[in-house]
Amino acid sequence: MNTDSNRELIPPGLTYLADNITSKHNILGAAKGAGAKWAKDLNLPKEAETIFFAGCGYQYASELEAMMGLIRSIDKSSVVNTEMAMGLANFQKKLGFDATGILRRVMSKDREDDAAALKDAVKVLRKLGIEFGYLGDDEPCCAGMLYYMGLHKEFKQNSRQITDGLKAKKIKKIISIIPSCTNTLRQLVPQSIGEEGLEVKHFSEVVAEKISSLDLRYPKTIKVAYHDPCQLSRYMKLVEEPRRILRAIKGIELVETKFTNGDCTTCCGGGGGFEAVFPEMSQILATNRAKELLDTGAEMLITQCPGCIMQLKEGLKELKKPDVEVLDLAQVLATAMGLS
Repeated sequence: MNTDSNRELIPPGLTYLADNITSKHNILGAAKGAGAKWAKDLNLPKEAETIFFAGCGYQYASELEAMMGLIRSIDKSSVVNTEMAMGLANFQKKLGFDATGILRRVMSKDREDDAAALKDAVKVLRKLGIEFGYLGDDEPCCAGMLYYMGLHKEFKQNSRQITDGLKAKKIKKIISIIPSCTNTLRQLVPQSIGEEGLEVKHFSEVVAEKISSLDLRYPKTIKVAYHDPCQLSRYMKLVEEPRRILRAIKGIELVETKFTNGDCTTCCGGGGGFEAVFPEMSQILATNRAKELLDTGAEMLITQCPGCIMQLKEGLKELKKPDVEVLDLAQVLATAMGLS
């Protein structure tokens, strides 16, 4: 596959994200270490055989939402479309001026709840007695998006660097919270370089293994609907684990859509950069999925993906239901364990 020629076929919005990954090692092109701020007071060791992999999504939640708000606003403009705007942003960036990045940072808010899922996941894992570290500034980008864009040469190079870097640190196991990062590290990276990878588990797998020993109680009785992230349910077949956890929490009643759950879940309209290329369609899909979940009678929506959370919130906004909470399973667990 000739990835040089492939770049010419990739939409400007995806090229912008790809360049961020290859140059700054995160999808937003943020300064190194900017995403690790959430963990500064948690005293997580950098050196450990098991590490917690935070990924880009939750670490840059505000900036991602701001960027998507900007893209959707541009797409609705009659003066300029998204493709033209992102193409111009790419050109300016090559000249050393990232206008989109500057505007994105101005629009974003440094919210306290941005990394709530990460902090709560750490609390839960510690409560379970699991010893682990966090690489902080040194955490690499899994670069899974490069693979899905067809930039397989760049992805393979990144996979080699990740594998060598983690093995050099004597890391043996990874606990990852973002579905796309988990699948990339577990399956795509070792496939790409043709060698056995490290042991990689998703947060929900680790918790589900110990669920029988936990006494979980939510502070109020509430109906919740669970949205299966595509990568978690379709690629890794992790469908029963999150439901087993939710059913074990006293006070929570899990309600399901009739047909669209598990590996048949309706997509939220996000992932793989789709929302950056087709923002209008992405918004329609988000609204449709949010309505499906609300039609179950759910009072709260739960998922395990920062992209899904962003999309479902957007859908609820369109449905004029902004008061319905959308939470990561780690946040619900932490509350049920009395940790937050």
